[in-house]
Amino acid sequence: MTDSPAVEAVDEGQSVYEEEPAPEDQAHEEPTREEGSVYDLVGVGIGPFNLSLAALCDRAPELRTLFLDAKPAFSWHPGLLMEGTVLQVPFLADLVTMADPTSPWSYLNYLHAHDRMFPFFFSERFHIPRREYDHYCRWVADGLASCRFDARVTQLDWDDEADAFAVTYRSAKGGTTRLLARQIVLGVGTLPVVPAPLRPLLTPAHEGRILHSADYRTHRAELAAADDVTVIGAGQSGAEVALDLLRHQDGDGAGGPYVRWLARTPAFAPMEYSKLGLEHFTPDYIRYFRTLPAPRRDELVREQWQLYKGVSEETLAEIHDELYERTIGGTEPRAALHPGLEVVGVAPEKGQGPDGAGGYVLTCRHTEQDTVMEIRTSAIVSATGYAAARPDFLDGDGPAKLIDWDDRGRYRIDGTYRVALDPRVRGALYVQNAELHTHGVSAPDLTLGAWRAATILNAVAARTVLRVPERAAWTTFGARRS
Repeated sequence: MTDSPAVEAVDEGQSVYEEEPAPEDQAHEEPTREEGSVYDLVGVGIGPFNLSLAALCDRAPELRTLFLDAKPAFSWHPGLLMEGTVLQVPFLADLVTMADPTSPWSYLNYLHAHDRMFPFFFSERFHIPRREYDHYCRWVADGLASCRFDARVTQLDWDDEADAFAVTYRSAKGGTTRLLARQIVLGVGTLPVVPAPLRPLLTPAHEGRILHSADYRTHRAELAAADDVTVIGAGQSGAEVALDLLRHQDGDGAGGPYVRWLARTPAFAPMEYSKLGLEHFTPDYIRYFRTLPAPRRDELVREQWQLYKGVSEETLAEIHDELYERTIGGTEPRAALHPGLEVVGVAPEKGQGPDGAGGYVLTCRHTEQDTVMEIRTSAIVSATGYAAARPDFLDGDGPAKLIDWDDRGRYRIDGTYRVALDPRVRGALYVQNAELHTHGVSAPDLTLGAWRAATILNAVAARTVLRVPERAAWTTFGARRS
């Protein structure tokens, strides 16, 4: 279980989508200093997780908070907000309910505010449309005075004189502002990754024909008009893209592209969704996971892929149904499903069109047979997930030295999501969705988003603002100590 498209394949390569660099003429501009007292908490990034924290901060009015994001407004995986797609977690895993069910920022209150309570009740939905979840989050972000968009953080330092973090951000109009904060929470999200053989082809010359699924909706029409499209990735995003392309074929399988779905995993497997299996997404399992040695934690994250990289049973069933319909009367489907294939090479072919654009030859290795095969295709959609990335403002000798990195250059994170820092830094830095290696597969999951935000809020406020449960699972993880 996960927040649908967030991390289907976090280990499949480095990010190729870089943050926009500062314009040269602004790089050394003297920032405006924001007047007023030091902020108690500044959040960098406004995705669902930091938005959850911003909403829960309403319960601690003594805190002066601000949340910054480079985007002009809230948006959540816009490239995958297709009609008919739903969250993989129940609607109760909204921004606040699992920590504060009486909050005015709940999904149910959103329905009430938009006169949708009765239609929602009659629809008997437990898993809500992904497009509505995005609209709900935008409603919350628009309603919180602490959320400031068009504000790209460019620098983070520790100011010894002020005894606070110094945060510099740039507005869309080009001006820079410097403010002070006692505590910081990073919720910068994850960035798309693609297999190494595809990275050299992510250029304007191949735009719309080689892309990450994050941009699928942008190029959906031209992909639907292609002769042959190959989708890479066995997670939910790959399944949804493959299904959407299949639905562009008519009832007889004509029209639309030939659809090929490749996966490195040995099967197109459903996500673990049993009631006891879901107890891996509880505070109980996080506490157990954190007691394990780091090498064993890394192994478990890889072994537990079906907990957060699989496909919903409903989506797999819909793909099967589409193929069944298209083979009535003995017709061969214009589709192929290939598990166990790893893409090891991609080469463009010269085309016959006026722009010289052609297709691509993929070289694939079957992971079980250790044999090689070639596939020719018109376009490639890489639905190979997302990965946490160190934000640009932590690069360089100064900012990087604020943090006590582990031996693999990752954050050291405690039970309250606080990052280990240089001893001279007396402020606190927290992270959200950057703790897969320390807290386990629940890191990107919406289920625990409100609980994690409440845990951070209690630490920031140095009091119990919101009560978090001591026990949430029936399962005992680990051996009992006598």
